[in-house]
Amino acid sequence: MNSIKEKKDSFRNDYRIGQSIGTGSCGEVRKCRNVKTNLVKAVKILRKDKMDQNDYERFINEIQILNVLDHPNILKMFEFYEDEKRLYLVSDLCTGGELYDEIVARKFLDEKTASQITGQILSAVDYFHKKGIVHRDIKPENILLDSKRSNNIKLVDFRAAVVLNQDSSQDMIKSIYGTPYYVAPEVLFSEYDEKCDIWSVGIILYLLLTGKPPFNGKDDKEIVKKVRKGYFEMDIPEMEAVSPEAQDLVKLLLDNNPVRRLCAHEALNHPWIKKYNYDEQDNILMHVVLQ
Repeated sequence: MNSIKEKKDSFRNDYRIGQSIGTGSCGEVRKCRNVKTNLVKAVKILRKDKMDQNDYERFINEIQILNVLDHPNILKMFEFYEDEKRLYLVSDLCTGGELYDEIVARKFLDEKTASQITGQILSAVDYFHKKGIVHRDIKPENILLDSKRSNNIKLVDFRAAVVLNQDSSQDMIKSIYGTPYYVAPEVLFSEYDEKCDIWSVGIILYLLLTGKPPFNGKDDKEIVKKVRKGYFEMDIPEMEAVSPEAQDLVKLLLDNNPVRRLCAHEALNHPWIKKYNYDEQDNILMHVVLQ
């Protein structure tokens, strides 16, 4: 279990703020250096005057969720600070940028790299699904690369995550949330469970292999309309060089019936994932998936 410390001291007493590495609607992410240990980390700085009550509640929700998660493919949070004007959340530093930018730069990835990245995502998803946690917004923008020289990834942004009540018959989520390109069809009908995350992983895999989203349109309304139908094309030129095993996994992850759709544990045991992510001798996930 992770343990995120709430610090009463001023953030600037403990850290020196460095260069900006990302911006958002409520604030930014910067490098920071601990004055005692000299270790460089990242800090998400949120301005309270840019946040409404919903933003604040999601920030607290993310801290509560991350406090029970400890996995090599989930960004580790260490401590948070709050002063009169800002909130500060200190985490590990990833210098490789977003997976989205990597896809744009490389157009598509070779199957070995695509399998290793997908295997890492599935490993994280399997871990928090077993804890009853649903992320609800898995997308390339929420996946960071450890460094420019590494394919190791970290899943981030648990602000919208929810915990399923596994001891109750009310084990379905009703509120609609997600990003049009990656949202599962059942989410749009306001009754879904953790399998919505598996659909999002399937969308990412399709993107990694082809450089194109399976559901596209001129605006969000058109994309959502196509997602509702759940039909996507596999017979495209970009898929011609993709192996049958990889195509099989895409179809299994993007089954529009969530009951038939693979769970994360089943997907991790798919032959295409095992081919590139498991040590044949020991039959365990290699360092690239579970460091």
